[in-house]
Order: sequence, then C-alpha cells, then structure tokens
Amino acid sequence: MSATESVSHAAPSAATKPSGPASRSRILVYQILFICGFFAVWELAVSMEWAPVYLYGQPSGIYTKTITLLQEGELLTHLGLTAFEAITGFIIGTTLGSLCGLALWLSDTAARIFRPIIVAINGVPKIALAPLIVVWFGVGIGAKVAIAASLTFIVALITVYQGTKEIDIDLIKLMRSLGASNRTVWKKVIIPGSVPWIMSTLRLNIGFAMIGAVVGEYISAKQGIGYFIYNAGAVYDLNAVFVGIFGLMFLALLLDYILIKVEEKFKW
Repeated sequence: MSATESVSHAAPSAATKPSGPASRSRILVYQILFICGFFAVWELAVSMEWAPVYLYGQPSGIYTKTITLLQEGELLTHLGLTAFEAITGFIIGTTLGSLCGLALWLSDTAARIFRPIIVAINGVPKIALAPLIVVWFGVGIGAKVAIAASLTFIVALITVYQGTKEIDIDLIKLMRSLGASNRTVWKKVIIPGSVPWIMSTLRLNIGFAMIGAVVGEYISAKQGIGYFIYNAGAVYDLNAVFVGIFGLMFLALLLDYILIKVEEKFKW
C-alpha cells in the first residue's frame, strides 16, 4: 500500500469531519483560549517567582519590548530582511529541486546513478555546510539565500521524485498506446500528478528556508532576526530573544497561510 493510499484509508470520511464556518470559528476560539491560558500561566509563574525571570523572561516584558521595537522600526527591519532571504532561498531551492525531481523520472538510469549521491548529501546536516557557504558567498545576503536554498533543494527533489513514482504507470502506458506524445503525457499526467507533492514540499520548505536564513544570520550578519536573537541572547535579554522567536513564528504562519490560500484558489 502506498503512502497516499495509507493516508486516504486512515482519514475519516467527510461526513465525520467537522466543517463549515461554525466549526472553524470554534477551533479558532479554542486556539485563542489555549494561547491566552499559556501566557497567563507563564506570567503568573514568573510574577509569583515560581520561575526565575532571568531564565524564562516574562510575557508582560515581552509585550513591552515588542511595542518599543515596533515603534522604533527595528523589529520590522530585521523581520523584513529575514523574510526576503528565506523567501528568495525558498523559491530558488524549491524550484530547482522540483525540476530535478521531475527530470529524474525521465531516466531510470539517471535516477539509479544519482540516488546514492542524493542519499549521501541528504545525510549531511545542511547546517554543517553553512560556514563553507559563507566563505564562498561572502557575508552578505547571498550567503543566507544560498543556505536557505540548499536546505529546500534536497527536500523538494526527493519529495517530487517520490511523487512521480506514485503516478499510475498504466495510465501513462495507455496514453502512449493511443499515440500521445511525451509532451502530452507530461501535460496531462505527470505534472498534474506531481502538483500535490509539490504543494506538500512548499509547506515543508517554509520552515527549512527560515532555518537556513536564520542560521546564516547567526554565523555572519549585521541585520536580520537571527542576528537580533543572537545579540539579545549574548546580553541575556531574554524578553528580546522571545520577541525574535515569536516574530519568526508569526512570519512562518503568515507564509503558510498564503500558501494555503494559493492552494485553495487554484484547487490543486
């Protein structure tokens, strides 16, 4: 049984799934209550000195710090740069990886040749390559984009190639027996069959691109949210560290939301 079949068998039927605006509103209320409860317990624990503020920060202090940084424009400047680096690396790495994954489907021989190389590269933590990439590309934006692209490339390649292997080979043979050209097969079968896998790759690669950009900023940068978090941690300003972390979380949620809307609009 393929992974796709397993998911389809495991998923509950549409009749049992909560759906509709009322259900979405209820879920949103639960999410808000959970977040408010989490911060309330955190604030209480620090205020009552059950948890030391110098180790855990304090929500009220984080809020005050956030307002100050927003008024000064510093937070948006750092977030904007990190977003640019992550999105650029995301686009480059995901596009090239997806194209390479599709290309490997064309030749089983090429797939067998490159498979051990891909496995070996995938086994190396890409973060370990970050210092080399900084040396090759310098300390500017290019290095952060390259790190983000390297993280997203291999994920896209493997996921999309696996997606092409799940396409019904009998359907391809049928179309070819009816005289369909390779271009028609690609247009009518391969590309549509790979789109769900490509969309899954996009959702996965948001996080990897953000990691790449932030790690690059940790290593060598004068701006960016990774640089901001690193400097705040160096002076034990934990409230500022949490501001940076929550900023990254907000950015990731925003990008994921955009992808969800794109997927819904084009009805993949």
